[in-house]
Amino acid sequence: MVATARQRALGDVLRTIADGIAQCPNTALTRIWLTTPNAACEICRKREDPSDTTRWLHLAASSGVPRDAQADYRRLDGSFHRFPIGQRKIGRVAETGESLWLAGLQGDEEWIADRAWFAREGIRTFAAQPLIFRDEILGVLALFDRSLLNEEAFEWLRMFADYAAVSIANARALEEIDVLRARLEEENLYLREEVTAALGMGEFIGESQALQNVLRQIQLVAQTDAAVLITGESGTGKELVARAIHDRSLRKGRALIKVNCSAVPDTLFESEFFGHVKGAFTGALADRAGRFELADRGTLFLDEIGEVPLSMQAKLLRVLQEGEFERVGDTRTRKVDVRIVAATNRDLKREVEAGRFRQDLYYRLSVFPVHIPPLRERREDIPPLALHFIAQSARRMNRRAPRVSQALLGQLAGHDWPGNVRELQNVVERAVILAQGGPLRVHLQPSQPRETGAPLDEASMSRLVTREDQKRQERDNISHALRLTKGKIFGTDGAAALLGMKPTTLASRIKALGIKRLKPAP
Repeated sequence: MVATARQRALGDVLRTIADGIAQCPNTALTRIWLTTPNAACEICRKREDPSDTTRWLHLAASSGVPRDAQADYRRLDGSFHRFPIGQRKIGRVAETGESLWLAGLQGDEEWIADRAWFAREGIRTFAAQPLIFRDEILGVLALFDRSLLNEEAFEWLRMFADYAAVSIANARALEEIDVLRARLEEENLYLREEVTAALGMGEFIGESQALQNVLRQIQLVAQTDAAVLITGESGTGKELVARAIHDRSLRKGRALIKVNCSAVPDTLFESEFFGHVKGAFTGALADRAGRFELADRGTLFLDEIGEVPLSMQAKLLRVLQEGEFERVGDTRTRKVDVRIVAATNRDLKREVEAGRFRQDLYYRLSVFPVHIPPLRERREDIPPLALHFIAQSARRMNRRAPRVSQALLGQLAGHDWPGNVRELQNVVERAVILAQGGPLRVHLQPSQPRETGAPLDEASMSRLVTREDQKRQERDNISHALRLTKGKIFGTDGAAALLGMKPTTLASRIKALGIKRLKPAP
């Protein structure tokens, strides 16, 4: 019992219990079956439908002293790995919670499934005790013995089963605590990353009329609960606008939760949005709250909303309309009060016309549209933005800010910046690194002429790339950056800085694209 009490992991607890009983004289075999869903059993998950949540008895520990030296009494995947609750002797003990004591066996009893094994091992007694904790039957502890166990020994087994049930329940509770602790650490990391990202540009820089118009729209809509759709090219600061709306709203005391829809695999959207229960699918080892639950009474920012698969859009529409959903694998309906702020660099109207985005969802999201103009349409904002990033980069690198000429600011203002604010920040930060105390110099590629609204000809169509081509190009580009930085993501010399991306965004893209990372050099 002392050895069992020292164990924390459930698997270690079960093995300690089985091994302890197996050391008793005349014990041939002792086994522990636990009542768990098929989807929560590693062995059954590989054989059956991984979404099956039916509860069966699953063999979780086995130990003994076989007469046949070749026999392996520790294996768990044999013929008696699983029993339906209520069937055979083991299943009825789990169903009724009543103990079973059969002594003086001859080996030819009708209920015995493997009479040859009984005869070979000389089994005279079979005993089974339910593992009960707080009126819940956790499983069954069974003993096959070569002697005639008396009533005193049977009562000892009952006492051992009671202690075992407590140890199993404690181990499960500790595992749940570990899962919750890991989840809390993830949430804290998420919040720290969000704070870090916010500090990177915690205010709007610029005096252009276009930017002032955006700020007026933010002030107008922030105090309402209306859904907001932020549009604009990549790198224009859509997340910054979403954060400004939340911080000026009545929900500012609650969380702003972000989902980067482009980084979520298609098969995991439902779990990411709504959460799942333990055993709902392979890898669902514990209950997990989705982003809608985390954002309850707060704001949910759906970045790159155009990436949500069409099959998922109907479920998203339901929670937006009704304010209710179910976790994956659960039947309980939950209610939430969430304000939605969505963002996209796509033309969702065209996506609706092409049948790739639901029209009703589009209207639900775009109650109040906010468009962020690209930098080339507000060039007067480029010099103050550049000076802001220069000072910020120098401060972060603990360097003196380099000298900046008016000619350089004019050069920056004249560039088209197809990557917008994100590209400007990346170019400036690289220039600060290279300045090394001298004047700031930048080397810009000539701006490419932009396409007009003329009809597309065959040559124009041939230059189009599919979504799969884009993903392949992105995968190759990120892989090349990782090779150049020897697998390093964070820091001024990491792949994220090289690509002009946030480290957290790059890590999400690496995971979503299935890129194998190099281990950073020590």
